[in-house]
Amino acid sequence: MMTNDLMLGGVYLLMAIMLVAGGLMIRREPAAKLLTMALAWVAIFGAGFVLFTFRDNLGWVAQRLRAEAVGTPVQQGQETRIPMAIDGHFWVTAKVNGRDVKFLVDSGATTTTIDRNTAKSAGVSVSEQRDRYVRTGNGVIRVASCRADELTVGGITRRDVALEIADNDDLNVLGMNYLSSLSRWGVEGRWLVLTA
Repeated sequence: MMTNDLMLGGVYLLMAIMLVAGGLMIRREPAAKLLTMALAWVAIFGAGFVLFTFRDNLGWVAQRLRAEAVGTPVQQGQETRIPMAIDGHFWVTAKVNGRDVKFLVDSGATTTTIDRNTAKSAGVSVSEQRDRYVRTGNGVIRVASCRADELTVGGITRRDVALEIADNDDLNVLGMNYLSSLSRWGVEGRWLVLTA
């Protein structure tokens, strides 16, 4: 017994064949021209069938094209994909307490670090006491410790996230304390894949 989908597909195919065959039979053209026209109609219907079949995936394709063009993350379910920038690093605009903050994703950084001005504008309470020393690629710096109420990357939100506050304002780093809270993260080709 045929299912409804198979029956509808068969009706669609039969109607397409009848339309093309009927259109070609009323023409009095050479066989080569009729064959060319028939193949053109087959290509048109084939393209329509492919577009109909993959209609749910077209949104994903549009997101991916936008990500490649402007570097925005792509979200699909519990997964966020961050495209590699031209400089070979992974940059992402995340939200700290609802405020947009641009981060360099750095698996070599133990703790997520933001600058003092960013912390103040995001409503993170910052103590003036810089009580810790941290080794960075640029040497040892003094930082203050605090916590953000919320840190969101793509569709993945973490609450009560430990932060370090640096006095310099040239770089915000998304560190391992955020990455290790994920169920999975890793590089796949030119994409950093984060899974909640």
